[in-house]
Amino acid sequence: METADNCRRAAFEAVADVEPPRLHALVESVLDEASMVPGVLALESAAAVTTEANANATANAKAKANASAASTNGQPPLEQSDAPTVDADDFDGIVTHAAGVQLIYEGLRLTRALAHDEPWTTPIGGQETETDADTEADLEILAADILVARGFYLLSRTEAANTAVRTVQSFGRDQTRREDLLGERADDGDVDTDANPSPNPNADDRVERAAELDANLERDVLELAVRTGAAAAGEAPPPRLLSVADDIATQVGTSFPPVEECFDGPDAPISDRSLEDHTTDRATSATDP
Repeated sequence: METADNCRRAAFEAVADVEPPRLHALVESVLDEASMVPGVLALESAAAVTTEANANATANAKAKANASAASTNGQPPLEQSDAPTVDADDFDGIVTHAAGVQLIYEGLRLTRALAHDEPWTTPIGGQETETDADTEADLEILAADILVARGFYLLSRTEAANTAVRTVQSFGRDQTRREDLLGERADDGDVDTDANPSPNPNADDRVERAAELDANLERDVLELAVRTGAAAAGEAPPPRLLSVADDIATQVGTSFPPVEECFDGPDAPISDRSLEDHTTDRATSATDP
């Protein structure tokens, strides 16, 4: 998918100067394996909002032209100053912004993975092997920090910057709550094993709630993508696109599928559909203003 390729290239360019080479290779490997769903959603949102803005501007221009013609007994109307001026093909800037969304997600996703399975606490045989594992874990932490920081930099001068900040803050709160939930479960002896299934009926509920907290990252990042795309088009995010982001989040959970599964299915791409053809019912997100 060309849109995904463009977003990935922009993300690579944003981290091209990362050093040393081993850290740079790690950062690039994260991006190389990433699903570009967040970045592509930002681009598709920009296209959808731009298309709708142009359509509305055209309709308004025609209405004023007709009114002017009627008032001048059919004489040619004066040139309309509010004719559409947004070029739907001009997305050089939004590709960079979309890459910013993608970078923030990849950094937070890597942080989440490290928090769930801390490599420093996993027993490994051999002192040399343990040292190598610790070094790799340290590099992964640095990579996560770099990805988030570069993403923030790309979005820093956009209308979506505040949403990006709220996304990271929400992620931190959710991971703290998740750790507290599972810590309570361990304190209560609710650690399941085949030989000793948890007798506490609240154990499964805590695990389910922890999974929901994890999935908030994908939900919030998809909202960030929509708001970033809409901001690039100079518009507020329409409820329909926010609902689309909500639907995708519900379907994917904590792992994005390949881009094609979200945008090249039987349904048309987001930018080819009317902004009015989707329900506006959606859950409240932690990143809502």
